[in-house]
Amino acid sequence: MNHANSVVYLNNTADNFREKHLAEMDVNLILDKESPQLIDEWQEVPEIWDAVRFKCDQDNKKGKYILTGSATPISNKIHHSGAGRICKMKMYTMSLYESGDSSGDVSLKDLFDNKVTNKLLEKIELRQLAELIVRGGWPESINLNINGAMRITRSYIDAVLDKDIIEIDGVNRDKGKMEMLLRSLARNESTISSNNLLIRDISDDVTYDDVNISRNTVIDYLNVLDRLHLIENQKSFMYKIRSKSNVGKNFKRHFTDPSLGCAILNITPEKLINDLETFGLYFEALVERDLRIYAESIGAKLYHYRDNNTGLEIDSVIEIADGEYGIIEIKLGSNKEEEAATNLKKFYDMAEIKPKFMCIICGLYNAVIKRPDGVYVLPITALKP
Repeated sequence: MNHANSVVYLNNTADNFREKHLAEMDVNLILDKESPQLIDEWQEVPEIWDAVRFKCDQDNKKGKYILTGSATPISNKIHHSGAGRICKMKMYTMSLYESGDSSGDVSLKDLFDNKVTNKLLEKIELRQLAELIVRGGWPESINLNINGAMRITRSYIDAVLDKDIIEIDGVNRDKGKMEMLLRSLARNESTISSNNLLIRDISDDVTYDDVNISRNTVIDYLNVLDRLHLIENQKSFMYKIRSKSNVGKNFKRHFTDPSLGCAILNITPEKLINDLETFGLYFEALVERDLRIYAESIGAKLYHYRDNNTGLEIDSVIEIADGEYGIIEIKLGSNKEEEAATNLKKFYDMAEIKPKFMCIICGLYNAVIKRPDGVYVLPITALKP
């Protein structure tokens, strides 16, 4: 909205979907407003993509259209990729820096440039950290109390189950099985879990009796969740490491925001505080949500690393465009600092091309420091792009 001079809402119920009906009759009927023109939920009429691509070919003017949507449309209804005409940008929920919950004393770019200085910071409390995870980064939740924020996220899950899993492509999917898959994903947040493990997990779910789910069904349902932008899996970092032939290739499972998993499992801040193992996994999800946002803002990519032979794992690997990368371990408390530092240094010693930086991101920490061994330690509430 900040970048547009006119707007078309294809899901506007106030005028009985008038603009959507016009677009279905002739897409050119809605492409005549002042540019830049925002077309919201454009995927409701996928033909808009090809029409916009054609309009872009008619002159050299850039930035005429902004297409926004909450789901990915069926690809066979789009005849051109849009390459050279349309640039794609994925929007995430708000990072802690965007929501005002991170001071921004350290930037990801500064870590790559070795420009981080030691500094004392205000320490965040365990309860505050739990609330940030459960609240999530939804813009409408930022200024709400925790109960109101939890209701918003739960209503989003309910809408997905009641409506979106069918409306996305017209296929009548089983709501109960999809809910069981969501619970399995929530239980396996921030883990490297195969589809077979998810199937076994669903089979052990006691919510429904005698439920069988096939591998093909799980693959289809995961694809739907991906197209609805509910899941954001973290790929494996697989090269420039001496033992690359034994590097695990499975991705790490995440929801696009940790609050989604909390809503599915009815996790409250109190439950996180009373279950530190789950707290640690969801804290990792929070950190990696922010790392993905910060990385992409500087043209970098977020990965994880796992060596199948040695069992060595690194929570996060951030690689910038020129191939340089940094490695990060994520720990809820500072009591795991030495363990994390040992892991990072093992990786450093075996890497053919050395990482630009090694860093431990903590939840409960009140300083930014560079240790004598070169490892940075800092809280997530101090990080920015």
